[in-house]
Amino acid sequence: MSRFVFKLPDLGEGTVEAEIVSWRVKPGDQVNEEDTIAEVMTEKAVVEVPAPVTGKVISITGQPGDRVPVGAELIVFETSPDAGAEAAQASSTDQTKVPKAESSAARKSQQQPAEARTGRVLTSPAIRRQAREAGIDLTSVAGTGPNGRIVRGDIQAMVREQSSAPSPSATRKTRADEITEVKVIGLRRVIAQRMSEATRNIPHFSYVEEVDVTALEALRTDLNSELEPAEQLTYLPFLVIAMTRALTEFPQCNALYDADGGMLLQHSAVHVGIATQTPDGLKVPVVRDAHNKTLWEIASEARRVSEAARTNRATREELSGSTITVTSLGKLGGIASTPIINAPEMAIIGVNRAVERPVVHAGAIAVRRMMNLSSSFDHRFIDGHVAASLIHAVKNYLENPARMFVPPLRDGG
Repeated sequence: MSRFVFKLPDLGEGTVEAEIVSWRVKPGDQVNEEDTIAEVMTEKAVVEVPAPVTGKVISITGQPGDRVPVGAELIVFETSPDAGAEAAQASSTDQTKVPKAESSAARKSQQQPAEARTGRVLTSPAIRRQAREAGIDLTSVAGTGPNGRIVRGDIQAMVREQSSAPSPSATRKTRADEITEVKVIGLRRVIAQRMSEATRNIPHFSYVEEVDVTALEALRTDLNSELEPAEQLTYLPFLVIAMTRALTEFPQCNALYDADGGMLLQHSAVHVGIATQTPDGLKVPVVRDAHNKTLWEIASEARRVSEAARTNRATREELSGSTITVTSLGKLGGIASTPIINAPEMAIIGVNRAVERPVVHAGAIAVRRMMNLSSSFDHRFIDGHVAASLIHAVKNYLENPARMFVPPLRDGG
């Protein structure tokens, strides 16, 4: 048998390091070539790393949340001599000469003493649930794991002890403070970083406008009557159409800010980011060239890229390059919101819940379907008057939906 050291490969686009999101293997596991051994995250996307050889895992470098430089040792295999030789020939570097990279988590665990347990309970969610079901106060359990962590055997011992002891007839139960440790890693770390930078660096001008979507709802209902449920139209593709029309009048809102170059980059093409909630957190896949697409094409493409983002199949290209973003909380849309700009863009427009309510319409009280648009603009470069004017133009298209599908008049003709 031979020892094969696998280094973190170059993941492209100038990546110099990657964050470990999760390990799919552990020391002692037997893996086959091309099996996924880990998920790592670059600044662009989550990447699955395949095994380069068939063999047994001897050791791994780092824990979820640790960052590993490209070219540093990632995992060590025990392989047959032939497998090790073939993999070494395929590698562009000698993978046996790189010293093992010690993770920050490992260094901390060696330097820090175990904490005294003063009401701070360290354990897993599964054990917390088992303790609740058994009526066990975790602060009364002596943990035998690392740093006093409560492990499954500790709970089982307490259950046996309780079953053999008489239960008091009148005991007041109190809930102790329990702390569940959730490490901020992967996409959630990137989201936190980008949101912090956006709110710190961009002075947001937020604007909310009320829109009467009664006519739009009638059109949408009529179009959906002939469609399968999975293909039915939401308000989003109509909003995108209205945005692309309105942005021709306000091109400064369809722009990116190049902070390094001190330059505003106004785009004639409208590439719309679709803020999408996924199991991993918020992602923004892109509907490219929305200004050239029909209503049906926008709806279909928005569904496709959103589903790709939710199932972690979206490519880097599908998750970058937007010039303006739309966001919606769907049925949870609320009355208003203050969306955060997807830097380096200039604007973001949010859709709130549409509800029927009495309003004054044509001089009389009538029940109309009303919806708010919540928007935010980069106030460094977009004045409040321009921002409000853009939203009013979008409002005009949504309240008169036929205008969205009629070519605009030119030169007074």
